[in-house]
Amino acid sequence: MTDAFESWPYAATLAFFFASALVRSNATYWAGRGLRAGGERTRHSRHLDRPAVVAAERFVRRVGAPAVTLSFLTVGFQTAVIAASGALRMPLTRFLPAAVAGSAVWAVVYTTIGFAVVEAWVTGAASPRLLLGLGLVTTLWGATVLVARRAGRSADGHSERRAAPDGRRTEQG
Repeated sequence: MTDAFESWPYAATLAFFFASALVRSNATYWAGRGLRAGGERTRHSRHLDRPAVVAAERFVRRVGAPAVTLSFLTVGFQTAVIAASGALRMPLTRFLPAAVAGSAVWAVVYTTIGFAVVEAWVTGAASPRLLLGLGLVTTLWGATVLVARRAGRSADGHSERRAAPDGRRTEQG
């Protein structure tokens, strides 16, 4: 590693990334709650039926609170899932622990792998740490995609166990 990167305070960076992810996720959650409540009464309500919103709401209904934590491993879908959690009025007792766990994962990924990517870009060399990190991210992303696809499959007339927005399991059919 270069001297410049060795001197960066990882603990402070980790804390900053964690706090920023937690603030951002809570702001998105509350925006989702407000937009769903007020948005259905405006001319912009058509945006609530966009494919990304529908997919995120289906994912949150199917998986429950863990959907929030898993969403921190994605890019783009994360905001939709968190906003959907708010729009579906997931209780804070379910949302906050999931957001804390997701924020922690996100902070660790960006503090460690993020620095490795910057280092590789500055030095022009891919370090073993970067390759390991990219492998980890790829694996986690793949697992997230599989869970999202399974959650997105529609029921074919059979009764299916689903997670309500509050995380409880219910029968639907």
